[in-house]
Amino acid sequence: MSGQRERVLDAAIEVLGTRGLRGLTHRAVDEVAGIPQGSTSNYFRTRGSLLEAVMFRLVERDREDWRALAAVPRPTSVDEFAAGLAAFVRSATGPDRVRTAARYSLFVAAVAEPGLATPLGRARGELLTWGTGLLAGLGAAEPDRVCRILADYLDGIILHQLSTPAAQFDPDGEIEAVTRALLGAGSRRP
Repeated sequence: MSGQRERVLDAAIEVLGTRGLRGLTHRAVDEVAGIPQGSTSNYFRTRGSLLEAVMFRLVERDREDWRALAAVPRPTSVDEFAAGLAAFVRSATGPDRVRTAARYSLFVAAVAEPGLATPLGRARGELLTWGTGLLAGLGAAEPDRVCRILADYLDGIILHQLSTPAAQFDPDGEIEAVTRALLGAGSRRP
């Protein structure tokens, strides 16, 4: 992805996460990106094409975060995996709160704008495929099912922390317990 295109998409994420879906316009993205008016429309002619590209940029950035937040790119134990998930949740509700708000804006928008459901489903599918691979590497008996359950659980934790923040937020123990319960004792590797 070109540097300018990434800059435009990251600005669109900023707008979406701070102004909501109604605030996402080509002009607003140009303004936040600090580029000449009309530049965003050179990359994304329609609002729909901009939203779809934003969804895949969010997936890309989630993967980058996992590599940065997890101790290893492919965890070799349930402990490493759970620790990576907890680090991701803390980041999503802390330093990356705006990006997370952008993602949730897209989730809610897909309810009213069915056209968003398809690209949103593809973006989610890409993340689930990646997560399923990590879980299969840990020996999960049903990695695709476990991945869907964990993704839904994490979405819930993140949503609640964003909308009704707990002052002493520490998701580590709960995430570890849920992960262990879903993976079972046979999923641990030395």
